[in-house]
Amino acid sequence: MSNLPDSRIQVDTILRIFSELYPNPTTELIHDGPWQLLVATMLSAQCTDKRVNMITPRIFSRFPAPEDLAKASLTEVEGLIKDCGLFHNKARNLIATAKRIAQEYGGQVPPDREALMTLPGVGRKTANVVLANCFGVDAIAVDTHVFRLAHRLGWSQAKDVQGTEEDLMRTIPQNQWAKAHHWLIFHGRRICSAKHPDCERCPIQSLCPQIGVSQGKKESG
Repeated sequence: MSNLPDSRIQVDTILRIFSELYPNPTTELIHDGPWQLLVATMLSAQCTDKRVNMITPRIFSRFPAPEDLAKASLTEVEGLIKDCGLFHNKARNLIATAKRIAQEYGGQVPPDREALMTLPGVGRKTANVVLANCFGVDAIAVDTHVFRLAHRLGWSQAKDVQGTEEDLMRTIPQNQWAKAHHWLIFHGRRICSAKHPDCERCPIQSLCPQIGVSQGKKESG
């Protein structure tokens, strides 16, 4: 019999199942290096990865490097990303961030969270995505899927993203932070959706404190 507390067994078991279910966890944003992933992640706010992957080739074919995008006009960039949500703000932030990277970092995306978060339009989630996927930094980026599953699994009760990230860092072994970020996203997209989680098909249903949450919503509706 294990001497581990039930909560530790639940976490370890779920992570093991996720590792088998999603064996090659990586971002679904198509990119070639830190600069392209930074741009793609900035665009992904309130926009699907599929849509972003349709938009980024237009940008990189026209502006392959930060130095190129730094010289772009706002109108042109808006035209390239207009089918992406919040494109006015995103266009301004992309140009401003490109200028900063070109002028202050020699055209290279800084491998430092604090430096990344000073860039226009770059928050902690975006910084963590770039750090984990391009620089091998142990980090958990909390997006809407990660936030939802962290709370459904009982791994966090925090009201905000920062608190949720801190809870997950305490709950998940550090060497699995980056993988767990993708595992939670994949599971959130494919099974544990916001409105209609497929609890009956979920391989971790026996370990989930909110098993049947979709049925409960139907009964109360």
